[in-house]
Amino acid sequence: MAKQVKKRKEFRKKLLHKYRLVILNENTFEEKVSFKLSRLNVFVTGSLCIIGLIGLTSLLIAFTPLREYIPGYSSNRLKKQAADLSYETDSLVRVLNNTNQYLENIKMVLTGDIENNEINRDSLREQFKLDPSTIDLTPIKQDSVLRAQVALEDKYNLFERDTRRTDVVLFPPITGTVTQKYDARKLHYAVDVVAPRETPVKAVANGVVIFAEWTADTGHVIILEHEDGLLSVYKHNGALNKKQGELVRSGEVIASVGNTGELTTGPHLHFELWNKGTPINPQDFIDFK
Repeated sequence: MAKQVKKRKEFRKKLLHKYRLVILNENTFEEKVSFKLSRLNVFVTGSLCIIGLIGLTSLLIAFTPLREYIPGYSSNRLKKQAADLSYETDSLVRVLNNTNQYLENIKMVLTGDIENNEINRDSLREQFKLDPSTIDLTPIKQDSVLRAQVALEDKYNLFERDTRRTDVVLFPPITGTVTQKYDARKLHYAVDVVAPRETPVKAVANGVVIFAEWTADTGHVIILEHEDGLLSVYKHNGALNKKQGELVRSGEVIASVGNTGELTTGPHLHFELWNKGTPINPQDFIDFK
């Protein structure tokens, strides 16, 4: 027991023993600064410095932009910027995909190559075809009442109601003789209309010029985009009167009949109609006579 007490006294004595820290001039040994220190003072001072340094570092991280440089830490501003960039990237990807699809459609219009994009309409009709024998066509009471009400209203209506479906009216680009008709089996997605050289070629509807250039196979080509995804294509022109980006009106002269390009044997207009990337027969909508 006495030994433990003695050891404690010795430890306390060492802890509180005074030391002097002196800073001397190396040449003259003149005393410049001196400090009285003990082991306890050094320990307490060092602990306080460490605690202060930790506190200062915490304050810098919490209230200054330095925290953004710490790995794994992100501020609300950075999170918001990341979210905004993610939305913008997603929008750009969608715009890029739509643009690429649009360019693919234009490429198909120019080359006429749609073998990999053909749609079997007969199979679609068979798939959604309804069997009348499986449907109950017996009029219900509500249907009979509605029919009688509509008939009564029409009887005393002063204005005739136009129930015809309104479709897009297309203006004939030129009038002449159709020498080759639309034939999808032979990959001829157009009609060839013979007309005298320099005959004005007119726009079939209001639209904007999305292509007006020269191609080796089809000569001077002009493509118009109309509403609802409709494209009209005019090939083998002798000259073009419109440039890309210009707006045109229905019936406005956009080119003249010619015999340009390698795939032609005489003055004529090679005319195509495309609906949302699918070719359609122009003679179903336009009378070229």
